[in-house]
Amino acid sequence: MPSSTATKSAEWSWQGQTIRYQQAGAQGPPILCIHGFGASSDHWRKNLPDLGQDHRVYAIDLLGFGYSAKPTPSQPLPYTFETWSRQVRDFCQDVIGEPVFMAANSIGCVVAMQAAVDDPAWVRGIVMLDCSLRLLHEGNRHLIPWHQRFSAPILQSLLGWPPFGKIFFGAIARPKVVRNLLQQAYGDSAAVTDELVDCLIGPAREPGAADVFLAFVRYSQGPLPRDLLPRLTCPVLIAWGSADPWEPVEMGRALADSPAVEDFTVLEGVGHCPMDEAPDQVNPLIRDWVSRHT
Repeated sequence: MPSSTATKSAEWSWQGQTIRYQQAGAQGPPILCIHGFGASSDHWRKNLPDLGQDHRVYAIDLLGFGYSAKPTPSQPLPYTFETWSRQVRDFCQDVIGEPVFMAANSIGCVVAMQAAVDDPAWVRGIVMLDCSLRLLHEGNRHLIPWHQRFSAPILQSLLGWPPFGKIFFGAIARPKVVRNLLQQAYGDSAAVTDELVDCLIGPAREPGAADVFLAFVRYSQGPLPRDLLPRLTCPVLIAWGSADPWEPVEMGRALADSPAVEDFTVLEGVGHCPMDEAPDQVNPLIRDWVSRHT
């Protein structure tokens, strides 16, 4: 068996919009990888070649992210989990052609769960890596420090003013700032490479990227993980980096109480993006769990 398989990039037309995806492997149970906020299918570049040895594995750029189209919010589609759920389910039907296992990170976990709730027939199981708890959601603000409960809505309101929002986005969409944010999010700062920074900065320079960013950071409604998990009929594996500063592992443990969750695995010393920071741990975890359910 080869040590890895080649990854190819392709485009798919959905709802009149161009969607980029990447794929590796030619046989075996299909796996669809879903990235987190501000990321893209490139965040799975260390996983696709390895998992592609014995799976057809795909990674998709959600609408508005990566190198997928970035239409003006709500023209024609809103940037919501329901929209992204429809996107990944249609991708399963049109491109993959059969039900899939999903591996997801951060907000991608919410997308995967929403898809499994909306149409269970297309989702065979979900591997969730550091699921976004959506702590800025209007139903979660009691969980964050008191000063953030007041400052977050104010900042979200300011970001709705286009001049301020564009300046804010321009200030953070710079290599040095992105690198600093990643070094906070990763347990191992050595994993924050120039290649990784480029993976995030490139799409941020695409037309429409600022509008998508501003639309999502002001999105404090929609589904919460704790509401979706009890509605799932497929099995779930949760893995969580113990050094995740954005989604604390102790808060994440509460999700394991759902009947759908088979196991909750802590990845010691790993941060918010385990698939990129610790692929040597994550790839076998995904492979073994999918094999158990195939």
